[in-house]
Amino acid sequence: MNQALLIIDAQQELIDGNQEEGAVFNKEQLIKNINLVIKKATESSVTVLFWDLEVAEGKGKGFHVHNEINVPIDTKFFDKTATNPFHGTNLLHHLKSQEIEHIVIAGCKTQHCIDTAVRTATIYGFDVTLVGDAHSTTDNEFLHAEQIINHHNDTLHGHYNVEHFAIVRNSVDDLYKPTHDSYRE
Repeated sequence: MNQALLIIDAQQELIDGNQEEGAVFNKEQLIKNINLVIKKATESSVTVLFWDLEVAEGKGKGFHVHNEINVPIDTKFFDKTATNPFHGTNLLHHLKSQEIEHIVIAGCKTQHCIDTAVRTATIYGFDVTLVGDAHSTTDNEFLHAEQIINHHNDTLHGHYNVEHFAIVRNSVDDLYKPTHDSYRE
């Protein structure tokens, strides 16, 4: 089975925060878990993709991948145009041309790009594993970041679009041995 790891919005400034917004929840652990997932992908010969950069014509160091994230040399980057990684990019074409069937997703922000990516990927015919301890966000006026993350992990685990499913597993799990077929039985 062909697989890909999709890291979403792992920009320096988004993770660390800036003068307008604070750092994402549990940022040190987030970075550690993203690096673990990347390491496992590399060891399993899984394609690593990053979706971010140049958002709203952002320029400078703050818009680059966080400097503590270990980006493999052969990583492919897709510039974002919206909260949906499939909108206005050639990501879908790339995944289909590589015959990818399973996408592992990690990154930021939980209630925006992560949620949209998971749901859209199942619509487009991919099984998805959301890494439950490798996505994060910031507080909003109604909920703390940890509540948002827990809510999405609960809501997206078992999410399906007829034939394709999203499951939530943690970074220590064997992410590249998908368990989606257990939902089809």
